Amino acid sequence: MAFSADELRVLRRALAVALHPAPLQDEDVQDALRLAESVEEAVREAGRLRAFLLDDLARYREALPGSLSGYLELLREALAAGYDPAADDLAALRALRRDPAAGALLARCQSLAERSVRARLARVTQATATPVTGAPRPRLLALPGGRAAGDEPKPTPPTPAERPVPKPSEVFPPRRRPVPPPPPEERVAS
Repeated sequence: MAFSADELRVLRRALAVALHPAPLQDEDVQDALRLAESVEEAVREAGRLRAFLLDDLARYREALPGSLSGYLELLREALAAGYDPAADDLAALRALRRDPAAGALLARCQSLAERSVRARLARVTQATATPVTGAPRPRLLALPGGRAAGDEPKPTPPTPAERPVPKPSEVFPPRRRPVPPPPPEERVAS
């Protein structure tokens, strides 16, 4: 994200006020609000662009092997934008690894996927570790959008244990075979 000279001026003033509190003029407040709206719009647009790119990537992946060059190009763009390759991407690249470009991209995606899994495991391990002091962590109630002390989450009702797990054949019924067309002798001319 790039800021214009005016936006940088507004940002610099807002940071100066944050570091050294002082009364703000109405013009400064309006400038800061406009800058915040611009940043929020840019973030929303980046999210829309990312969703479009990932949908496009999925369409190309489904059309493989015929869309190999387009798929590899889109996957490179997605990786450059911070996308963690999914299991579907790794499976598609493994199937296409005879192509030198797909083989090279497979090696890159495998290392990125491994790094991503290790990072997630580290976060989970860190989150489940007990604090050294033994005291519970304080809740952040002063942040905008946070819950007040009286707004405790409602407990979810327990799910009944008697509910049986459906069999795969119940969830995914067998496919019916298509009926072949009748031979030309049996067709009636209309």
